[in-house]
Amino acid sequence: MEKQNWKMWIRRFGVAGFLFFLIKGLVWLAVFWGVWEAGCN
Repeated sequence: MEKQNWKMWIRRFGVAGFLFFLIKGLVWLAVFWGVWEAGCN
């Protein structure tokens, strides 16, 4: 049981980390797009 519990926690942190960096990347893309639009006008 101990090993399965450990693997479950590792998987949760992996998914949470993936989602965090995905959202962070999308936010940065939106920021750069906004700066680009403001600079071009």
